Amino acid sequence: MTFTRLTIAGAVLALMGGAAQAATPEGTWLTGPDKRGNVAHVRAVKCGAAVCGTIVKAFNASGQPIKSPNVGKRVFWDMTPAGGNTYEGRAYVPVMKRDYGAQMVVNGNKMLVKGCAGPICMDQTWTRLK
Repeated sequence: MTFTRLTIAGAVLALMGGAAQAATPEGTWLTGPDKRGNVAHVRAVKCGAAVCGTIVKAFNASGQPIKSPNVGKRVFWDMTPAGGNTYEGRAYVPVMKRDYGAQMVVNGNKMLVKGCAGPICMDQTWTRLK
């Protein structure tokens, strides 16, 4: 293989690796706003064979950091691949003070987070920060 072909092959592999990494929920995410306009940073990491997420920072509607009793709370866990870019597991909704079955669908730097309690479902789109 010539140097040019090796360079092109390396670039293609790097791009493919980036695309595969983008399909994972691992990283730090900016949540959608709650009813008061507050948002959070959620860090998603591997926990065993699954992915778990914890609130690491909270911000008011103006983007100013705020103290929140939810910082440090685990907001999803047992998220395992369910085909394609979809993960399924459990999520805790602090405002409801309970957990629900949940689904996350990763699409590049966006993630649709959805949970249902019986026939009522809610969702939010989160944006990847890191």
